Amino acid sequence: MVVTALRAEQPLTDLLADVTLIGPEEIARAGPGGLAALLQRQPGVEIVTNGGPGSTSGVFLRGANTAQTLVLVDGLRVGSSTNGAAPLEAIPLEQVERIEILRGPASSLYGADALGGVIQVFTRKGGDAFAANGGAGYGSYGTSSVFGGFSGGGGSWRYALQAGHRQSDGFNAIVNPQNFSYNPDRDGYRNDNVNLSLAFRPAPEQEISAQAFKSRLDAQFDAGPGFDDRTITTVESYSIASRNRLATFWTSELSAAETGDDSNSETGFGPARFRTRQRLYSWLNELRPGYGALTIIAERREERVDSDAGFAVTSRNTNALTGIYQLREGPHLAQASLRRDDSSQFGGRTTGTFAYGYAVSEGLRATASFGTAFKTPTFNDLYYPGFSNPELKPESARNAELALRYSSNALSAGLVAYRNRVRDLIVFQCDANFNCAPQNVAEAILEGVTAELAGRVGELSAKASIDLQRPSDDTNGFLLPRRARRHAAFSLTRDAGPLHVGAEVVASSERFDDAANTRRMGGYALLNLTAEYRFGNRWTLFARLDNAFDKHYELAADFKTAGANAFVGVRWLY
Repeated sequence: MVVTALRAEQPLTDLLADVTLIGPEEIARAGPGGLAALLQRQPGVEIVTNGGPGSTSGVFLRGANTAQTLVLVDGLRVGSSTNGAAPLEAIPLEQVERIEILRGPASSLYGADALGGVIQVFTRKGGDAFAANGGAGYGSYGTSSVFGGFSGGGGSWRYALQAGHRQSDGFNAIVNPQNFSYNPDRDGYRNDNVNLSLAFRPAPEQEISAQAFKSRLDAQFDAGPGFDDRTITTVESYSIASRNRLATFWTSELSAAETGDDSNSETGFGPARFRTRQRLYSWLNELRPGYGALTIIAERREERVDSDAGFAVTSRNTNALTGIYQLREGPHLAQASLRRDDSSQFGGRTTGTFAYGYAVSEGLRATASFGTAFKTPTFNDLYYPGFSNPELKPESARNAELALRYSSNALSAGLVAYRNRVRDLIVFQCDANFNCAPQNVAEAILEGVTAELAGRVGELSAKASIDLQRPSDDTNGFLLPRRARRHAAFSLTRDAGPLHVGAEVVASSERFDDAANTRRMGGYALLNLTAEYRFGNRWTLFARLDNAFDKHYELAADFKTAGANAFVGVRWLY
């Protein structure tokens, strides 16, 4: 079951959207590279990092800019309203139970910023039976981690608590001595995180729940010689919800939440502080009138920013109404969504998506869809003193795609072709007098084909994907910065009783670090190896070797990536 593609539970067999589900086993084996490295091994995903784990990271989903993909944690937006980015590096995998990746414009479901797609992270919740977990590991670059938690329930109550700590000495983030930010030191990090959830069921199909999540990341970086530059990022979310079946055909959920993204940097140029607070209120209604399924959602989002930069405007509010309808009739499956966003800052926007699928034969389905999306300018774009433009318009997109998917017990395959045209792209420009500001002057074409194949034969499981794409500037045909024409991932695993072994390959063709395509970054192929041994029913020894051939490669020019590195440890599960 997945929820991101419909904002309600939906069987994988009914999916019309392009979705990848990452389960708990793959997350547990992901290693010290963090969330960004795990996402890099998925179809349609490229990443950028400014150094090793703990450094600023971003995702290019189907070639879209990093700020054009919406990131959710348990259904809540996380990220900065000032720069538009989500702090992937501050979301620890020890807290994560599963991840859903929805590719393609999704503003008709989630509103602004879901132009390239949605990445939703679900934290650990546990079930009714008591369970506990723990683990510790150590590896290259002085990387260590420890985590633990428990969950359970009794009668009407359900609870879960999970906490973790990870740190690393890291390595020098910038390796080019000619770079003005070069500083020959080690850039490590320290992360502490905790997640708590509590639910009460006063009657069958009636539940009140509350959750709190907090992660604090203290990460070093390079901004110039002679100073220990660092940023402390704090990501937090708090929510309360009441989910109730009001009638046999009607389930309602009322929720209120607040999320925060605090960034406090200390550099040789002085401190920099940016704080975002988002309050979210939602009323979601799932209706099954007997012919199809209808979801109606009313939402309000209140954004507040605070910074030493001194923004002229520090708040905006958005009210939205969303309708989603799904109909299944014999071999036919259709889904339509329509959303209206009214913002105190940019006015009203209406987005929609329509998808249709036809079951050609048992397990084989052909689908087609068309959808629109938009992304709002950030507070930096609009109001940063001396380098902003309050007249900016939202970026907009129109996406069309065709897909063919097959699924059986032992084999699944998919082929998706898409074309996403993005207009009014915001680009930072300077005039002849060096007056610099963002402008709506560019257009981009994000088009490509994604092929996937996964299967199991006896003890062997394999999974492969390849993306052939052209994320380009529509005015000159140049590739968008740091995105490749081809990238692929492959994994092979074998289970032999208590022993599990696996190999992963991640590969990419050449990319360019600049919009003019003059600074080339070569292609690369990385080999990762994993092994686990289960003993005593509850214990697992694990080892992981990333970049086994010690390949030198770049995701951003002048920034170092990890060489061959190992991580070993033990996990316990009760």
